[in-house]
Amino acid sequence: MSYLSNADIEQVILPSTRDLGGFSVRRALPAAMRQMVGPFIFLDSFGPVRFGAGEGIDTRPHPHIGLSTLTYLLEGELLHRDSESYVQSISPGEVNLMVAGSGIVHSERTPEHIRKDGGKLTGLQSWIALPKQSEETAPLFQHLGAHELPTINGEGIDMKLLAGTLHGRRSPASTFSDLFSAEIQLQAGARYRIDGEHIERAIFVVSGAIEIIGQDGTYGPDRLIVFKPGAEIVVKANQPARFLAFGGEPLPEKRFIRWNFVATDQERIRHAADQWRERQFPGVPGDDEFIPLPDNFN
Repeated sequence: MSYLSNADIEQVILPSTRDLGGFSVRRALPAAMRQMVGPFIFLDSFGPVRFGAGEGIDTRPHPHIGLSTLTYLLEGELLHRDSESYVQSISPGEVNLMVAGSGIVHSERTPEHIRKDGGKLTGLQSWIALPKQSEETAPLFQHLGAHELPTINGEGIDMKLLAGTLHGRRSPASTFSDLFSAEIQLQAGARYRIDGEHIERAIFVVSGAIEIIGQDGTYGPDRLIVFKPGAEIVVKANQPARFLAFGGEPLPEKRFIRWNFVATDQERIRHAADQWRERQFPGVPGDDEFIPLPDNFN
């Protein structure tokens, strides 16, 4: 669901809820009235998910093409495995960036040392569509520790740059187009300016309550606020708040998205689906489960 709002706000989107087999995610992008913000074509938030001893999250091996996935946790831990033989856990404050490019298969599961006693999980995952000339790039995986990410601190602001460029800083995350993604925490009363260096900008409120200076309304958790290009944006926290700010230059070509595949050409997606159906994608070492194509995929 989305609706139009104030002069500098293009849309406010209320995420839909999807069941991913044991836990639910709130999907803000793509939405009925908006597919992308800059190159970002997908945004899920999840948690807090709590599970008991012997339980955990099990996202079985599944394929991707034509995109990068950016995973960021607020609490808990996940173990990533992929068909390029990368095995990497991710904890709060770290970034896992996976470039699918021409094709990759990966799984995300609760590590055994967490599963033994139970735990919880909260986080965000976004998909970044690759430029047309980079859609078939070789797949790769990159893990960034919290200490590797640029930060800005002071005046009630804690900003961590997950990917791209912002405020003259650049994240070491591998990107292929103009974009930014940043986690921002504000103390009550603090203000944060989102510069106009990127054409499309949005924020997703994780916790607390914020307002946009000069605009009517207060926005709480699970609201995606998309701003008009060129608008001067200053966010004020009415109470301690946490949000994801992201965006970038829109890609010139239309993107098609089916299941876990993103491409500028529908025939490329059909080919990837046939490859997955016929088990022609590479496997994930140490994780040999298989998820069939959805029943409605044709």
